[in-house]
Amino acid sequence: MKVVTILGARPQFIKASSVSREILKQREAGADIQEIILHTGQHYDSNMNNVFFEEMQIPKPNYFLGIGGKTHGAMTGQMIERIEEILAQEKPDWVIVYGDTNSTLAGAIAASKLHIKIAHIEAGLRSFNIFMPEEVNRILTDRISSVLFCPTKAAVDNLDKEGISNWNTNAKVELSGDVMLDGVLFYQSLAQMPEGLEGIQDFVLCTIHRAENTDDSNRLSQIVSALDEIAQNQKVILPLHPRTRKILLAGDYDVSNLTIIEPVGYLNMLWLIDNAALVITDSGGLQKEAYFFSVPCITIRDETEWLELVEVGANVLVGADRDKILEAYQNASQCFAMVDSYPNLYGNGQASEIIVSFLISSFSKIE
Repeated sequence: MKVVTILGARPQFIKASSVSREILKQREAGADIQEIILHTGQHYDSNMNNVFFEEMQIPKPNYFLGIGGKTHGAMTGQMIERIEEILAQEKPDWVIVYGDTNSTLAGAIAASKLHIKIAHIEAGLRSFNIFMPEEVNRILTDRISSVLFCPTKAAVDNLDKEGISNWNTNAKVELSGDVMLDGVLFYQSLAQMPEGLEGIQDFVLCTIHRAENTDDSNRLSQIVSALDEIAQNQKVILPLHPRTRKILLAGDYDVSNLTIIEPVGYLNMLWLIDNAALVITDSGGLQKEAYFFSVPCITIRDETEWLELVEVGANVLVGADRDKILEAYQNASQCFAMVDSYPNLYGNGQASEIIVSFLISSFSKIE
């Protein structure tokens, strides 16, 4: 059995590492399974060097396409063409795609045209904002996948409400749990404190990167103003991508009270989350990782694909409204449910085992 895993960004590699480890484990136990990793190059990341793969214990890609920095259409189209060539050469039994990037959709389309079975990991997620490119990608990928591995019961319910049995009669829906939890449990013991933060205590961790916030001066101004006020009571650590840093420095934003640091790697970020009193973010992944570490989260977005976090009181959705951000911060003890009572929403850390075992046992049965 051969699988081709298609990835396009560093977070996808970290998620896929758990599945790759399970594939290797099954292979060492005698399973006849081989994985080929294809990196589209959608997101250029200078940190994804040999050290990254070695420290993170992640297999290096077998193929690197270098397709990035283009419009959505140009990028996706070029990816489909190149991926199709490789799939025709490798002839896999399965193509595995993750989440909702252009690489995800391109891989699914290329595989479907060649009648190769598609496994979509993180299927069924919905923000219900069709103007988000990610929402379009995840919906279309779900529609043509052979097996949809859902991280939560809510994701399964979304597919059921959309009538999956009507539009994809051959698809299987599996509640696998979340591979991100598998990764956090594996990497937690390897977490590292970022340089220059020795002795730091009682801090709020904040990340801002989404274009809807960084490219809208009014939204960004309200967010920064709220963070500035919070920082007068509690240290706010803000790892900044160079693009966001440039926008903040070029604009009329007062960031003098914020502790701005360079972008950090995954192991540094895990340390920051684990040691933070509170997370404020517009990242989808960080919302969940805060939950895994039982750290309350304020999400500076208008919607989230992780609605269950809001429903159980682990997350407060505030948009980019200064007053709402400050209200959620000031009333944190009332806004959030007791962290000790958080339910088990994302499985027990065995999602990768469930996924790989399913593929091995059924790859010849799904037609």
